[in-house]
Amino acid sequence: MQLSDSMFKKFDLDSTLTDSINKLINSGLKEEKLWEQFCLKVFPQIKNFSIHKEIHSFIFQNWDENEKGPAPWWIPTKDQQRNTNLYKFIQKTEKIKEQTYEELHRWSVDHYDQFWEDTIKLLNIKFQKPFSQMVGPKNNYEAPKWAPDAKLNIAESCFQKNDHDTAIIFQKENGELQKMTQGELKSFSFQIAASLKNEGFQKGDAIAIMMPMTIESVALYLGIILSGCVAVSIADSFSPQEIETRLRISKAKAIFTMDFMERASKKLPLYERVKEAKANKIYIIPLEKNNPPQLRNEDTLFYDFLRDQKLDEACPCDPKDMINILFSSGTTGEPKAIPWSHLTPIKSAMDGYFHQDIQEGNVVCWPTNLGWMMGPWLIFATLINRGILALYYGAPTNEEFGSFVEKAEVNVLGLVPSIVKAWKKSKCMEDKNWEHIKCFSSTGECSNAEDYSYLMYLANYKPVIEYCGGTEIGGGYITGTLLHNASPATFTTPTLGLDIELLDENNKPAQEGEAFIIPPSLGLSETLLNRDHHEVYFKNTKTSSNGRPLRRHGDQLEKTAGQFFKALGRADDTMNLGGIKISSAEIERTIGTLDWVHESAAIGVSPKGGGPSHLVIYAIANEEKTLKTEKEQLLKELSSVLKKDLNPLFKVSDLVLTDSLPRTSSNKVMRRVLRKNYSDK
Repeated sequence: MQLSDSMFKKFDLDSTLTDSINKLINSGLKEEKLWEQFCLKVFPQIKNFSIHKEIHSFIFQNWDENEKGPAPWWIPTKDQQRNTNLYKFIQKTEKIKEQTYEELHRWSVDHYDQFWEDTIKLLNIKFQKPFSQMVGPKNNYEAPKWAPDAKLNIAESCFQKNDHDTAIIFQKENGELQKMTQGELKSFSFQIAASLKNEGFQKGDAIAIMMPMTIESVALYLGIILSGCVAVSIADSFSPQEIETRLRISKAKAIFTMDFMERASKKLPLYERVKEAKANKIYIIPLEKNNPPQLRNEDTLFYDFLRDQKLDEACPCDPKDMINILFSSGTTGEPKAIPWSHLTPIKSAMDGYFHQDIQEGNVVCWPTNLGWMMGPWLIFATLINRGILALYYGAPTNEEFGSFVEKAEVNVLGLVPSIVKAWKKSKCMEDKNWEHIKCFSSTGECSNAEDYSYLMYLANYKPVIEYCGGTEIGGGYITGTLLHNASPATFTTPTLGLDIELLDENNKPAQEGEAFIIPPSLGLSETLLNRDHHEVYFKNTKTSSNGRPLRRHGDQLEKTAGQFFKALGRADDTMNLGGIKISSAEIERTIGTLDWVHESAAIGVSPKGGGPSHLVIYAIANEEKTLKTEKEQLLKELSSVLKKDLNPLFKVSDLVLTDSLPRTSSNKVMRRVLRKNYSDK
């Protein structure tokens, strides 16, 4: 057995390399071990993803996906497994007799009280007064009483290292790499907390933050929590109307922002938008300290707000006291206002510890901001686990970001799929040395297997931990681990501490269907500020197989062979095309293989006269291609790839070329907005 001579000629491989490749192929190794050896011995000599893809296809040509699931692109070695937090926890947990991940997961669900108590000890969560029991009563699954009688301030658990240890590595656009120690971050955060008290803010007051992810925004977020106040998360991309809505719902008494933020050497206004939103009081951090903006009479510069004094200790709080008001990806009407308590970040930190394997001293980078849940998640999952935050102030799609990842020696790199798609198109990261990366993680939208095998290639084949969850979960509900094989765009397990059931349209258990969470779990929301929590998540849902009420979440998943899961998009983004149900995400993944489609959104539109839905594609496309090609030809190409790769009956009825797609603050495409816009045309 050997690769074809034509392939070697096509890629101009020398005879020595050709011989070593064929020798390895004929070594008798099984597919997984053979792929591992190629990653270790051959691919470092061949910096060409196209060759890697062909070799992968060749090695796994007889792989039975119907029996084993998708072919892996990363297989953990025994040493890699032994070095994980998960492996070490399994080995020392006496309650797990067989010492397998599967048994650990089952135990964490069946004995959730003991699991969370053990996790709290493992993470060294600081309590000012200990809880009398982990949870009680145990039969209240919708709103269990976690850690009764306890007092804590979760921000204190973010300062667990020595004060001289690095807490944050950061870099401004076109700037130098800088560092902030834990002592400096802690001092800054407590200074902000004292300054808030000095301004007259009291425990429970809501204070908004609308800023990019900077050392100031991290310290502000922690300082607000240390003072006993409540941070209100507002994305820095929001319009004045969206800002005003969130300020009103949260009853925020003030907001911290910047006059401008810098992206690609452009100054984007923030203060002007917040003023237009009629905020009560605004504290402004100027982009250029020596060039502050003109202020309203009621507004204050951040450096005038700061006082020299510091709080002696963090404000003691009940476990259920709010620390953060975040907003869901609302697409119609007002967004859901979801409060986080002092216990919610324990879920974030647990996920980071077990699933992303964040260890002490690990450098964690995830382009995000405090406007959606991954901003707070990043702070808690990194700092509680004694890691180092890596913050790059510019756009993550440019080459300088890749250099930052290299220089900061990032170990865990989190992304959204649109960033990876941009890298693949520009090839701007292919010369970077990302040897320190041990895993990627991905959330925000459905990923593309082709793009994510390319992402793994950029770091000499490190795994992608897919991570799907929500603001109302405090983290993920389905993900992966460094103990499992990694196949791009797939999940391998529900997160520890909870389980899921998939139900079809008849509410019957299925291999493909809507995902429902089996509660309880620390981190799951128990109240909403502007909705009936029971009605949103529990009304008219079934009881799970273990007797607990199912909690609605709204994602469509498919469970494949080999115990893998694939995301199929939101349940409300499932279309019926000619009697065939299919998700928007699956269509978008398929047409994304066309080189002229940069990004897309697929929607089903009901014709005004009734009848089957029409498939409409919104696309951000290659301008040169679309200028030269008639729309009818573009439609034919779209329909052709769908007919070929999905179903011969599928046809694209219309194509709308656009410069951008409407997205929520958590980067999800708002297809309902597109449907409404199209129907209103």
